[in-house]
Amino acid sequence: MKFGIFFELSVPRPLGHADEIQAYRDALEQSRLADELGFTTAWAVEHHFLQEYSHCSAPEVFLTAVAMSTTRLRVGHGGVVCVPQINHPVRVAERAAALDILSGGRLDVGTARASTITELGGFMADPDSTKMSWDEYIDVLPRMWTEERVRYDGTTFTLPERPVVPKPVQDPHPPLWVTVTSPGTERDAADRGIGCLGVAAASFKEQERRTSEYRKRVRQCDPAGHAVNDQVATMNYLFCHEDDATASRIGGTMFDAFGMLNSQLLWAREVYPTPAYRSLGNLAPGGVDQVRDTDPAARRPVPEGVAIGDPDRIVKAIKIWESMGVDAINFLLNTANLIPQHQVLASMRLFAAEVMPHFAQGGN
Repeated sequence: MKFGIFFELSVPRPLGHADEIQAYRDALEQSRLADELGFTTAWAVEHHFLQEYSHCSAPEVFLTAVAMSTTRLRVGHGGVVCVPQINHPVRVAERAAALDILSGGRLDVGTARASTITELGGFMADPDSTKMSWDEYIDVLPRMWTEERVRYDGTTFTLPERPVVPKPVQDPHPPLWVTVTSPGTERDAADRGIGCLGVAAASFKEQERRTSEYRKRVRQCDPAGHAVNDQVATMNYLFCHEDDATASRIGGTMFDAFGMLNSQLLWAREVYPTPAYRSLGNLAPGGVDQVRDTDPAARRPVPEGVAIGDPDRIVKAIKIWESMGVDAINFLLNTANLIPQHQVLASMRLFAAEVMPHFAQGGN
Protein backbone atom coordinates (compact mmCIF):
# COMPACT_ATOMS: atom_id res chain seq x y z
CA MET A 1 0.00 0.00 0.00
CA LYS A 2 1.32 3.42 -0.99
CA PHE A 3 0.28 6.67 0.65
CA GLY A 4 0.16 10.02 -1.11
CA ILE A 5 -1.17 13.50 -0.41
CA PHE A 6 -3.73 15.31 -2.51
CA PHE A 7 -4.08 19.07 -2.92
CA GLU A 8 -7.11 21.14 -3.91
CA LEU A 9 -5.59 24.36 -2.48
CA SER A 10 -8.92 25.51 -1.10
CA VAL A 11 -9.15 29.00 0.42
CA PRO A 12 -11.66 30.22 3.03
CA ARG A 13 -13.99 33.13 2.52
CA PRO A 14 -13.77 36.11 2.45
CA LEU A 15 -11.01 34.97 0.04
CA GLY A 16 -8.34 37.25 1.43
CA HIS A 17 -5.09 37.38 -0.50
CA ALA A 18 -3.15 36.41 2.62
CA ASP A 19 -5.19 33.21 3.00
CA GLU A 20 -4.52 32.29 -0.62
CA ILE A 21 -0.78 32.74 -0.13
CA GLN A 22 -0.93 30.76 3.09
CA ALA A 23 -2.67 27.84 1.38
CA TYR A 24 0.21 27.56 -1.09
CA ARG A 25 2.88 27.92 1.58
CA ASP A 26 1.22 25.34 3.82
CA ALA A 27 0.97 22.89 0.94
CA LEU A 28 4.66 23.23 0.16
CA GLU A 29 5.57 22.65 3.80
CA GLN A 30 3.30 19.59 3.90
CA SER A 31 5.01 18.28 0.76
CA ARG A 32 8.48 18.67 2.25
CA LEU A 33 7.39 16.79 5.37
CA ALA A 34 5.70 14.09 3.27
CA ASP A 35 9.01 13.60 1.45
CA GLU A 36 10.81 13.12 4.78
CA LEU A 37 8.18 10.76 6.18
CA GLY A 38 7.98 8.36 3.23
CA PHE A 39 4.77 9.36 1.48
CA THR A 40 5.07 8.47 -2.19
CA THR A 41 3.33 11.17 -4.24
CA ALA A 42 1.96 14.69 -4.03
CA TRP A 43 -1.00 15.13 -6.38
CA ALA A 44 -2.47 18.48 -7.42
CA VAL A 45 -5.78 19.03 -9.17
CA GLU A 46 -6.41 21.47 -12.00
CA HIS A 47 -9.46 23.67 -11.51
CA HIS A 48 -10.48 27.07 -12.83
CA PHE A 49 -12.89 29.70 -11.52
CA LEU A 50 -13.87 27.61 -8.46
CA GLN A 51 -13.53 30.18 -5.70
CA GLU A 52 -12.98 28.75 -2.24
CA TYR A 53 -13.18 25.10 -3.41
CA SER A 54 -9.90 25.07 -5.36
CA HIS A 55 -7.39 27.78 -6.25
CA CYS A 56 -5.09 25.28 -7.97
CA SER A 57 -5.35 26.62 -11.51
CA ALA A 58 -1.64 26.27 -12.40
CA PRO A 59 -0.72 22.83 -11.02
CA GLU A 60 2.35 22.53 -13.24
CA VAL A 61 3.84 25.56 -11.47
CA PHE A 62 2.92 24.31 -8.01
CA LEU A 63 4.20 20.81 -8.74
CA THR A 64 7.49 22.21 -10.00
CA ALA A 65 7.92 24.01 -6.69
CA VAL A 66 7.15 20.74 -4.87
CA ALA A 67 9.64 18.82 -7.02
CA MET A 68 12.41 21.35 -6.47
CA SER A 69 11.97 21.28 -2.68
CA THR A 70 11.88 17.46 -2.30
CA THR A 71 14.14 14.58 -3.26
CA ARG A 72 12.06 11.38 -3.33
CA LEU A 73 8.42 12.44 -3.44
CA ARG A 74 6.80 11.89 -6.82
CA VAL A 75 4.62 14.68 -8.21
CA GLY A 76 1.36 14.06 -10.01
CA HIS A 77 -1.23 15.87 -12.04
CA GLY A 78 -4.55 14.88 -10.53
CA GLY A 79 -5.23 15.59 -13.37
CA VAL A 80 -4.40 17.95 -16.20
CA VAL A 81 -7.55 18.97 -18.11
CA CYS A 82 -7.52 17.43 -21.60
CA VAL A 83 -9.71 19.99 -23.36
CA PRO A 84 -8.10 21.99 -26.21
CA GLN A 85 -9.72 25.29 -25.18
CA ILE A 86 -8.06 24.91 -21.75
CA ASN A 87 -4.81 23.04 -22.47
CA HIS A 88 -3.56 22.36 -25.99
CA PRO A 89 -2.09 18.82 -26.07
CA VAL A 90 1.28 20.09 -27.26
CA ARG A 91 1.50 22.36 -24.22
CA VAL A 92 0.51 19.46 -21.96
CA ALA A 93 3.29 17.30 -23.45
CA GLU A 94 5.89 20.10 -23.28
CA ARG A 95 5.14 21.11 -19.69
CA ALA A 96 5.01 17.50 -18.50
CA ALA A 97 8.35 16.68 -20.11
CA ALA A 98 9.96 19.78 -18.60
CA LEU A 99 8.60 18.88 -15.16
CA ASP A 100 9.83 15.31 -15.53
CA ILE A 101 13.31 16.66 -16.30
CA LEU A 102 13.31 19.09 -13.39
CA SER A 103 12.03 16.45 -10.98
CA GLY A 104 14.56 13.87 -12.08
CA GLY A 105 11.92 11.54 -13.48
CA ARG A 106 9.38 11.76 -10.65
CA LEU A 107 6.27 12.77 -12.60
CA ASP A 108 2.92 10.97 -12.91
CA VAL A 109 0.46 12.39 -15.42
CA GLY A 110 -3.17 12.10 -14.42
CA THR A 111 -5.64 13.21 -17.08
CA ALA A 112 -9.13 14.68 -16.73
CA ARG A 113 -11.81 16.42 -18.77
CA ALA A 114 -13.41 18.77 -16.19
CA SER A 115 -16.81 18.20 -14.62
CA THR A 116 -18.30 21.61 -13.90
CA ILE A 117 -20.08 23.91 -16.29
CA THR A 118 -18.35 26.78 -14.50
CA GLU A 119 -15.01 25.63 -15.90
CA LEU A 120 -16.10 24.32 -19.29
CA GLY A 121 -18.36 27.30 -19.93
CA GLY A 122 -15.65 29.73 -18.88
CA PHE A 123 -13.48 28.48 -21.73
CA MET A 124 -16.44 28.09 -24.11
CA ALA A 125 -15.80 24.35 -24.31
CA ASP A 126 -18.60 22.02 -25.43
CA PRO A 127 -19.33 19.34 -22.78
CA ASP A 128 -20.36 16.95 -25.56
CA SER A 129 -16.81 16.94 -26.96
CA THR A 130 -14.70 16.47 -23.83
CA LYS A 131 -14.78 12.66 -23.93
CA MET A 132 -13.58 12.77 -27.54
CA SER A 133 -10.79 15.20 -26.75
CA TRP A 134 -9.66 13.10 -23.76
CA ASP A 135 -9.49 10.02 -26.00
CA GLU A 136 -7.33 11.90 -28.48
CA TYR A 137 -4.99 13.27 -25.81
CA ILE A 138 -4.45 9.77 -24.40
CA ASP A 139 -3.56 8.62 -27.91
CA VAL A 140 -1.21 11.45 -28.84
CA LEU A 141 0.62 12.32 -25.61
CA PRO A 142 2.75 9.15 -25.55
CA ARG A 143 3.67 9.79 -29.17
CA MET A 144 4.76 13.35 -28.41
CA TRP A 145 6.98 12.04 -25.63
CA THR A 146 8.61 9.26 -27.66
CA GLU A 147 8.57 10.13 -31.37
CA GLU A 148 10.96 12.59 -32.97
CA ARG A 149 8.26 14.21 -35.08
CA VAL A 150 4.49 13.96 -34.68
CA ARG A 151 1.54 14.72 -36.93
CA TYR A 152 -2.03 14.33 -35.76
CA ASP A 153 -5.33 14.75 -37.57
CA GLY A 154 -8.05 14.45 -34.96
CA THR A 155 -11.64 15.46 -34.38
CA THR A 156 -10.97 17.98 -31.61
CA PHE A 157 -7.52 19.21 -32.68
CA THR A 158 -5.05 18.94 -35.54
CA LEU A 159 -1.26 19.16 -35.40
CA PRO A 160 0.91 19.66 -38.49
CA GLU A 161 4.10 17.61 -38.36
CA ARG A 162 6.39 19.06 -35.71
CA PRO A 163 9.13 17.97 -33.29
CA VAL A 164 7.72 18.24 -29.77
CA VAL A 165 10.49 19.07 -27.30
CA PRO A 166 11.75 18.45 -24.68
CA LYS A 167 11.37 14.72 -24.06
CA PRO A 168 10.74 13.31 -20.57
CA VAL A 169 13.37 11.53 -18.50
CA GLN A 170 11.32 8.43 -17.69
CA ASP A 171 11.54 5.58 -20.16
CA PRO A 172 9.37 5.19 -22.11
CA HIS A 173 7.37 8.09 -20.61
CA PRO A 174 5.72 9.17 -17.33
CA PRO A 175 2.96 6.87 -16.04
CA LEU A 176 -0.48 7.84 -17.32
CA TRP A 177 -3.65 7.93 -15.19
CA VAL A 178 -7.22 9.12 -15.55
CA THR A 179 -9.17 10.74 -12.74
CA VAL A 180 -12.22 8.69 -11.75
CA THR A 181 -15.31 10.42 -10.42
CA SER A 182 -18.19 9.02 -12.42
CA PRO A 183 -18.91 5.27 -12.58
CA GLY A 184 -17.60 3.80 -15.82
CA THR A 185 -14.37 5.77 -16.04
CA GLU A 186 -12.53 2.85 -14.46
CA ARG A 187 -13.44 0.86 -17.59
CA ASP A 188 -11.99 3.58 -19.81
CA ALA A 189 -8.78 3.44 -17.78
CA ALA A 190 -8.51 -0.35 -17.91
CA ASP A 191 -9.17 -0.59 -21.65
CA ARG A 192 -6.30 1.84 -22.34
CA GLY A 193 -3.89 0.39 -19.80
CA ILE A 194 -3.66 3.52 -17.65
CA GLY A 195 -3.96 4.00 -13.90
CA CYS A 196 -7.30 4.45 -12.15
CA LEU A 197 -6.96 7.62 -10.02
CA GLY A 198 -9.89 8.12 -7.68
CA VAL A 199 -10.44 11.80 -6.91
CA ALA A 200 -13.79 11.54 -5.12
CA ALA A 201 -14.31 9.63 -1.88
CA ALA A 202 -16.02 6.34 -2.73
CA SER A 203 -17.83 3.88 -0.48
CA PHE A 204 -16.32 0.46 0.18
CA LYS A 205 -18.89 -1.14 -2.10
CA GLU A 206 -18.27 1.30 -4.95
CA GLN A 207 -14.48 1.08 -4.69
CA GLU A 208 -14.62 -2.71 -4.61
CA ARG A 209 -16.79 -2.68 -7.74
CA ARG A 210 -14.47 -0.26 -9.54
CA THR A 211 -11.34 -2.18 -8.58
CA SER A 212 -12.77 -5.57 -9.57
CA GLU A 213 -13.99 -4.24 -12.92
CA TYR A 214 -10.66 -2.55 -13.56
CA ARG A 215 -8.60 -5.66 -12.73
CA LYS A 216 -10.67 -7.86 -15.05
CA ARG A 217 -10.42 -5.51 -18.01
CA VAL A 218 -6.85 -4.22 -17.73
CA ARG A 219 -5.49 -7.73 -18.39
CA GLN A 220 -6.91 -7.53 -21.93
CA CYS A 221 -6.09 -3.86 -22.52
CA ASP A 222 -4.83 -2.24 -25.69
CA PRO A 223 -2.28 0.14 -24.14
CA ALA A 224 -2.58 3.78 -25.10
CA GLY A 225 1.08 4.38 -24.35
CA HIS A 226 4.24 2.31 -24.45
CA ALA A 227 3.81 0.90 -20.94
CA VAL A 228 0.85 -0.36 -18.90
CA ASN A 229 0.10 1.39 -15.61
CA ASP A 230 -2.25 -1.01 -13.81
CA GLN A 231 -2.50 0.76 -10.44
CA VAL A 232 -5.69 1.70 -8.59
CA ALA A 233 -5.64 4.66 -6.22
CA THR A 234 -8.42 6.09 -4.11
CA MET A 235 -8.90 9.42 -2.36
CA ASN A 236 -9.43 9.74 1.39
CA TYR A 237 -9.07 12.26 4.23
CA LEU A 238 -6.39 12.17 6.91
CA PHE A 239 -6.33 13.45 10.44
CA CYS A 240 -4.54 11.28 12.96
CA HIS A 241 -4.47 12.03 16.70
CA GLU A 242 -3.73 9.93 19.81
CA ASP A 243 -7.25 10.63 21.07
CA ASP A 244 -9.95 9.31 18.75
CA ALA A 245 -12.58 11.83 19.87
CA THR A 246 -10.21 14.73 19.30
CA ALA A 247 -9.32 13.42 15.86
CA SER A 248 -13.00 13.10 14.94
CA ARG A 249 -13.76 16.60 16.16
CA ILE A 250 -10.88 18.33 14.37
CA GLY A 251 -10.73 16.14 11.27
CA GLY A 252 -14.51 16.14 11.01
CA THR A 253 -14.50 19.88 10.32
CA MET A 254 -12.34 19.27 7.24
CA PHE A 255 -14.49 16.36 6.08
CA ASP A 256 -17.75 18.30 6.45
CA ALA A 257 -16.39 21.47 4.87
CA PHE A 258 -15.05 19.68 1.81
CA GLY A 259 -18.37 17.91 1.31
CA MET A 260 -20.23 21.21 1.58
CA LEU A 261 -17.94 22.98 -0.92
CA ASN A 262 -18.12 20.04 -3.30
CA SER A 263 -21.91 19.90 -3.18
CA GLN A 264 -22.15 23.56 -4.20
CA LEU A 265 -20.28 23.10 -7.48
CA LEU A 266 -22.33 23.46 -10.64
CA TRP A 267 -21.83 20.11 -12.36
CA ALA A 268 -22.04 20.03 -16.15
CA ARG A 269 -24.77 17.39 -16.27
CA GLU A 270 -27.05 19.49 -14.04
CA VAL A 271 -27.44 22.22 -16.66
CA TYR A 272 -26.29 20.53 -19.86
CA PRO A 273 -27.78 17.03 -20.26
CA THR A 274 -25.35 14.97 -22.32
CA PRO A 275 -24.30 11.32 -22.50
CA ALA A 276 -20.72 12.55 -22.06
CA TYR A 277 -21.52 13.10 -18.36
CA ARG A 278 -23.80 10.20 -17.57
CA SER A 279 -23.76 10.14 -13.80
CA LEU A 280 -22.95 12.41 -10.90
CA GLY A 281 -20.23 10.47 -9.12
CA ASN A 282 -20.34 12.61 -5.96
CA LEU A 283 -23.80 11.52 -4.82
CA ALA A 284 -23.69 10.47 -1.17
CA PRO A 285 -23.56 6.65 -0.67
CA GLY A 286 -26.93 6.61 1.13
CA GLY A 287 -28.83 7.86 -1.91
CA VAL A 288 -31.27 10.70 -2.49
CA ASP A 289 -33.49 10.01 0.53
CA GLN A 290 -30.57 10.21 2.91
CA VAL A 291 -29.43 13.50 1.37
CA ARG A 292 -32.94 14.94 1.57
CA ASP A 293 -33.33 14.01 5.24
CA THR A 294 -29.94 15.29 6.37
CA ASP A 295 -29.32 18.80 7.66
CA PRO A 296 -26.20 19.92 5.72
CA ALA A 297 -25.10 22.03 8.69
CA ALA A 298 -25.31 19.14 11.17
CA ARG A 299 -22.13 17.41 12.33
CA ARG A 300 -22.24 13.76 11.31
CA PRO A 301 -20.08 10.87 12.54
CA VAL A 302 -17.00 10.22 10.45
CA PRO A 303 -17.99 7.43 8.02
CA GLU A 304 -16.37 4.02 8.17
CA GLY A 305 -13.25 3.84 6.03
CA VAL A 306 -12.27 7.51 6.37
CA ALA A 307 -8.77 7.91 7.84
CA ILE A 308 -9.80 10.27 10.62
CA GLY A 309 -9.24 8.95 14.13
CA ASP A 310 -6.59 7.46 16.33
CA PRO A 311 -3.92 5.22 14.78
CA ASP A 312 -5.76 1.98 15.55
CA ARG A 313 -8.95 3.17 13.89
CA ILE A 314 -7.04 4.33 10.81
CA VAL A 315 -5.12 1.05 10.52
CA LYS A 316 -8.40 -0.89 10.55
CA ALA A 317 -9.88 1.39 7.89
CA ILE A 318 -6.89 1.12 5.58
CA LYS A 319 -6.76 -2.67 5.90
CA ILE A 320 -10.25 -2.81 4.37
CA TRP A 321 -9.13 -0.74 1.37
CA GLU A 322 -6.02 -2.93 1.11
CA SER A 323 -8.15 -6.10 1.11
CA MET A 324 -9.98 -4.80 -1.99
CA GLY A 325 -6.73 -4.61 -3.93
CA VAL A 326 -6.32 -0.83 -3.85
CA ASP A 327 -2.66 0.04 -4.50
CA ALA A 328 -2.56 3.56 -3.09
CA ILE A 329 -4.52 5.99 -0.93
CA ASN A 330 -4.10 9.74 -1.45
CA PHE A 331 -5.07 11.92 1.47
CA LEU A 332 -6.65 15.34 1.61
CA LEU A 333 -4.96 16.98 4.61
CA ASN A 334 -6.94 20.19 5.09
CA THR A 335 -9.83 22.21 3.70
CA ALA A 336 -9.92 26.00 3.48
CA ASN A 337 -7.20 26.35 6.15
CA LEU A 338 -9.66 25.07 8.79
CA ILE A 339 -7.07 22.96 10.60
CA PRO A 340 -4.07 24.90 11.95
CA GLN A 341 -0.89 23.96 10.11
CA HIS A 342 0.91 22.67 13.21
CA GLN A 343 -1.92 20.18 13.76
CA VAL A 344 -1.80 19.02 10.14
CA LEU A 345 1.95 18.38 10.41
CA ALA A 346 1.53 16.59 13.75
CA SER A 347 -1.14 14.38 12.20
CA MET A 348 1.20 13.44 9.33
CA ARG A 349 4.02 12.61 11.74
CA LEU A 350 1.82 10.41 13.92
CA PHE A 351 0.42 8.64 10.86
CA ALA A 352 3.94 7.92 9.59
CA ALA A 353 5.09 6.66 12.99
CA GLU A 354 2.08 4.58 14.03
CA VAL A 355 0.18 3.63 10.85
CA MET A 356 2.64 3.35 7.96
CA PRO A 357 4.69 0.52 9.54
CA HIS A 358 1.62 -1.74 9.42
CA PHE A 359 1.66 -1.52 5.62
CA ALA A 360 5.38 -1.69 4.95
CA GLN A 361 6.78 -4.96 3.61
CA GLY A 362 6.67 -7.38 6.50
CA GLY A 363 4.31 -5.16 8.53
CA ASN A 364 1.55 -6.66 10.63
